[in-house]
Amino acid sequence: MRFFSLKSCDTCRKALKSLSGHDVTIIDVRSDGVSPADQAAMIAAFGAGVLNTRSTTWRNLPEDERAKDPAELLAQHPTLMKRPVIELDGAWYQGWTPATKAAVGVE
Repeated sequence: MRFFSLKSCDTCRKALKSLSGHDVTIIDVRSDGVSPADQAAMIAAFGAGVLNTRSTTWRNLPEDERAKDPAELLAQHPTLMKRPVIELDGAWYQGWTPATKAAVGVE
């Protein structure tokens, strides 16, 4: 299981705590970055929903920047990604929702 997160994200920390005991590879989007292939897979799975439009980063972007393609925005501002994103056996999950918890085997 690959876990894309930010160290400063409370939801990500809560999810990681719940995943203790699982084989998790943590990828910090700020310090480790996200590969173009992973970005493309996330956009294919979630579309424009991959962007966290409630984040401070988004609110601080000028209107012309917000109109850019999600792939371009993620490449420039990886912290815009709605987190956490989990890749498990080729399937992608976003957020720490009941559906995500069930998919990764956490109650």
